[in-house]
Amino acid sequence: MGDGEARKPRGDRKSRVAARLIGDFASYLHHEVRASPHTIKAYRTDLQQLATFLTAEGQTLATVDVYGVRAYLASLAGTAQKSSVARKLAALKHFFRYCEHNGERAADPAAALGGPKRERHLPPHFSVDEVFRVLDGVQGQGPRTCRDRAILELLYSTGIRVSELAALDWRDINRRAEVVRVLGKGAKERIVPVGATALKALEDYRRHWPTNQCKDTDAVFLNQRGTRLTVRSVGRIVAHYVGRAHTRVTGGPHAFRHSFATHLLNAGADLRAIQELLGHARLSTTQQYTHVNFAHLAEVYDRAFPRA
Repeated sequence: MGDGEARKPRGDRKSRVAARLIGDFASYLHHEVRASPHTIKAYRTDLQQLATFLTAEGQTLATVDVYGVRAYLASLAGTAQKSSVARKLAALKHFFRYCEHNGERAADPAAALGGPKRERHLPPHFSVDEVFRVLDGVQGQGPRTCRDRAILELLYSTGIRVSELAALDWRDINRRAEVVRVLGKGAKERIVPVGATALKALEDYRRHWPTNQCKDTDAVFLNQRGTRLTVRSVGRIVAHYVGRAHTRVTGGPHAFRHSFATHLLNAGADLRAIQELLGHARLSTTQQYTHVNFAHLAEVYDRAFPRA
């Protein structure tokens, strides 16, 4: 070891090792797992927070044991929701499995740790009347109005995620077969039926949108500069029309996804079919809508049963 290297603070070396491990893991998520940029960013943040905590405790990502990981999770109590703690633990488990597999660690310190029991929240959703009120509130035939109507109709007709909608290209829409090809989480492709009303709204939008505002000729939904709309912009558009409709709950694009699933379930659709339409990897994720369905049934029971 040279004199220059010997003089470098040990903390700097630990930080460089942690940064390398996190960077390698992020690269693995991108190239092999094909995780979304949002997931990679969240995992990076979670691991950097753990690394900072461990530095203060005199430990490192490369050497931390189960007690160090448990201490970190305990430090989150009272400052983070249980769902956030569970997500962070999932990120740590994935990271340590990766390190063990690649020989960076001898063992996984988080393998035996269980996450907190998550709170069950009914997803915010609109009634059928409220959805229709939002959709009917988009009046006019101007280019932006036609675009906004197509966005709302497509969100409700398909239940796709806002990120999936923003990423749509025209080649993904098959008007003859009345389906949309969607690239979901983990780059998993699925085919989703789309209703005639949404297809007509898309055709109106394409017909009215100025050709000189089509710099990105592949993208379906464009901004005024002619480039693809961002997820955030779609969220603002949806929130605008929802706010004008004075619905019971405030909501953005995800509320349309929840409404799509809830209305299908209330109409008797099979839970497995809804799982496929939504692109959920686990049925347990879709089962949250059974709670909504029961709330609907209980409301009907209270209103209709004479001895309720």
